[in-house]
Amino acid sequence: MSASSAFIDEKGGSASEPEYGHDPASGGIFSTDYKRHDDLKEMLDSNKDSLKLEAMKRIVAMIARGKNASDLFPAVVKNVACKNIEVKKLVYVYLVRYAEEQQDLALLSISTFQRGLKDPNQLIRASALRVLSSIRVTIIVPIMMLAIKEAASDMSPYVRKTAAHAIPKLHSLDPEQKDQLIEVIEKLLADKTTLVAGSVVMAFEEVCPDRIDLIHKNYRKLCNLLIDVEEWGQVVIINMLTRYARTQFLNPNVNESLLEENSEKAFYASDDEEEEDKKAEPATLAKRKPYVMDPDHRLLLRNTKPLLQSRNAAVVMAVAQLYFHLAPKAEVGIIAKALGMFEPYLKSFYIRSTDPTQIKILKLEVLTNLANETNISTILREFQTYIKSMDKDFVAASIQAIGRCATNIGEVRDTCLNGLVQLLSNRDELVVAESVVVIKKLLQMQPEQHSDIIKHMAKLIDNIQVPMARASILWLIGEYCEHVPKIAPDVLRNMAKTFTNEEDIVKLQIINLAAKLYLTNSKQTKLLTQYVLNLAKYDQNYDIRDRARFIRQLIVPTDKSGALSKYAKKLFLALKPAPVLQSTFKDRDHFQLGSLSHLLNAKAAGYQELPDWPESAPDPSVRNVEVKDSIPDWSKCTSRKDRKEKKTEKPFYSDSEGESGPTESADSESDSGSGSESASASDESGSGSESEESREETESEDEEEDEEKEKKRKKRLDKTKAKKPAEESAERCAIHTSHQINAIAPSGSIKMYELLHRITGEGLAVEYCFSRQPFSPDPNMVAVQIQFTNNTNSETKNLHIEEPRLQSGMRIREFTEIGLQPSGESVTVVMGIDFCDSTQALTPVKYGVPQGSVLGPLCFLFLVTGKLMGMNEISEKLTLGEKCVNEHVIVERVTATANLSRVPCGSEKECRFAGKTVSSGCLVLVTVPTKEGGGAQLTVNCEKMLIGTLLVKDIMQALSQ
Repeated sequence: MSASSAFIDEKGGSASEPEYGHDPASGGIFSTDYKRHDDLKEMLDSNKDSLKLEAMKRIVAMIARGKNASDLFPAVVKNVACKNIEVKKLVYVYLVRYAEEQQDLALLSISTFQRGLKDPNQLIRASALRVLSSIRVTIIVPIMMLAIKEAASDMSPYVRKTAAHAIPKLHSLDPEQKDQLIEVIEKLLADKTTLVAGSVVMAFEEVCPDRIDLIHKNYRKLCNLLIDVEEWGQVVIINMLTRYARTQFLNPNVNESLLEENSEKAFYASDDEEEEDKKAEPATLAKRKPYVMDPDHRLLLRNTKPLLQSRNAAVVMAVAQLYFHLAPKAEVGIIAKALGMFEPYLKSFYIRSTDPTQIKILKLEVLTNLANETNISTILREFQTYIKSMDKDFVAASIQAIGRCATNIGEVRDTCLNGLVQLLSNRDELVVAESVVVIKKLLQMQPEQHSDIIKHMAKLIDNIQVPMARASILWLIGEYCEHVPKIAPDVLRNMAKTFTNEEDIVKLQIINLAAKLYLTNSKQTKLLTQYVLNLAKYDQNYDIRDRARFIRQLIVPTDKSGALSKYAKKLFLALKPAPVLQSTFKDRDHFQLGSLSHLLNAKAAGYQELPDWPESAPDPSVRNVEVKDSIPDWSKCTSRKDRKEKKTEKPFYSDSEGESGPTESADSESDSGSGSESASASDESGSGSESEESREETESEDEEEDEEKEKKRKKRLDKTKAKKPAEESAERCAIHTSHQINAIAPSGSIKMYELLHRITGEGLAVEYCFSRQPFSPDPNMVAVQIQFTNNTNSETKNLHIEEPRLQSGMRIREFTEIGLQPSGESVTVVMGIDFCDSTQALTPVKYGVPQGSVLGPLCFLFLVTGKLMGMNEISEKLTLGEKCVNEHVIVERVTATANLSRVPCGSEKECRFAGKTVSSGCLVLVTVPTKEGGGAQLTVNCEKMLIGTLLVKDIMQALSQ
């Protein structure tokens, strides 16, 4: 079936044909599964970009619907190199989706992404980095770090912005990379483009928010760029600068009270008082000096003020909190006008039925704060309608708001009390309970004037079932029992009957009521009190038992009674201060305004405390930026010796970054004055020819040095091979590079790869390779050959491995500790690692293991049909390279790529190779055609699907060259 016909059939085919592009479950119980997604695979293999784009759209739509499209991974990943940008974008989306759950398959595409990082199109470079940073596989952490470092120096600000976005992802994947990431953040903070500023500050906040020293040199630049940064970047920068300013500037309001006291001299001040003022301590006089704001502090306030006109509410809120925490009180009015300005718009804050509960409560808060003698009647009528709402939380908040209005405005206290008393007859228990709690607080202000209300509430106690409301009524009766002397004993009698069935909070108040009545009216309540205390003595709750025991000893005099029994009345019947009804939004100043913690009045995860103002002004010179010459220093060196010294001072990054090490992007350099530019220009013109000649000489010297180093390394390897003749067959070792997962052609000598550079290791260099030799202590382990070279002038001691990071199921057999290594010598050791047939990373093998090295050759394999039945089979169309002219070359390349042995084959048109995995012994059979044509295909039969997929990819790449 062609790709176009498959597409047409799915769009309008007959009902009898299965829809291969969809999940079989969508077609019913019985469905043909063996051809699932075949049409999509054909469309992805097509030469037409339109068909590929349509296939990718359908695949992404399947993912969006929750369908599993993981079996399309090999077909999709081949299109990463497609020139159509739209196809590439969708391929990236697919790979990000399946990279984390199928880590080994995701490794197939890393080399393609690395090539994408070098693409001339900035969108492709940025997309490749975005996808690479989204693959959460620890094995590629070094590759991600290298990509981020290179992208941070990219000429495109869009790519540098993407590098800033990738920094928090890598930090969350491997926090041990924090130090290197801070170096990249420091470099990006010096960027002058507005596109990068917001992203790098976000990375700063995620990785190292406490490193304010990185902000010093960039503070003024960030303030000046702020107006042009994108909106969400403005929010991040403003919040960060708020915390920075609280650590670097003085409190502008610290001396406000002293200034107000000294603004006018008291009219009747005596001469003695004037003399005392003159003799005041110098520190006090210093505090009374007028406050002078730091110019950088003023710069921040001035540059953020225009953002109050932003169309983004988050930006306006960020500026508002900045002024609230940093500005003098005289300027805070810019963002917080007097509350009275909202009085004409009172109706705008009336609650609507469609408002969420949180918005309703906020509007109630505003209405309560706006209430005064003139509008209180209107607001109370509005509150009365809110009590009928079905939202229980909102109803409770409305009753509390009525209580606050009664507390703040004494003229309406009686009106509010009468209204709340009427609510006691409401059918809703929540309304009654909340009303009782609020009435209790209001009655504490004037209890003697409201004895009728207390009597009314006592009559309702039998009908109220909410424990908190019952406890509040009992507390009121006990507290003001002298105002209701006839009702209180009867209430205690009724409560004693139901004591055992009450909630704990009600039982405690019954005990308190009994104690107070015993002290004020012992004749009527003595027996009742003893009865209640006896019930409480055997209660299940130990708090109630302890309370009863304590009260009995306190109020009932005995021979063992202590001195406290004399003061029982003062303890129980003391006057208690009336509670203050406050807003729930009070006392939240310790949280940063506008933060989630401020809204919840609780510290949320990730919240950063707002620092306190410093007592003394920090040094403002730390924000001064040094003017640098626009031409690098190394170009001004005239002598050959000076140039060599300058070259050795060049910062070391890695082999791939060496070319871009001495210089940075133009955006990352600081501004230089006109004078320095002219001076640099004159130096350059004066010594231009000389510098060019010196550079050519230096480059030629570098090439000669590299050749000499290569020769020395080969000699060392030859010596190592002479000591170990059993390792001669390791010449077929195929090593994956540290930055790409590619198959390497066989060579005449073992090729070592760098594990620790001599500069990073302070003179100690470490190289390694996979020798493919059996590891004699444990045949299920892969042999890793490691070479230590001491390039220092002294001996190295005690070389060993400390705490290797093992993936799940992996094992390691360490080499014997190298006690002493003389200067200038090399030592080779072999260690065993059980990779569990995987290619996952492991310290010290930080770049993973080549797929061919987890296999072992199998020389005798009897095959009847030429296949391993019941195993996974992976087939791909094979195109032989120009150099694969005969069978000998093909066999050599296959055995170099995969550690397999050739087995007999009955056909002259193909070769067969067999092997098994070192760890689990899973069988592998590879069939390679020796001639093209006739639909020649490379076939791999393997028990593990992943191993077969990786082998197909590696062998096809080796044979296509």
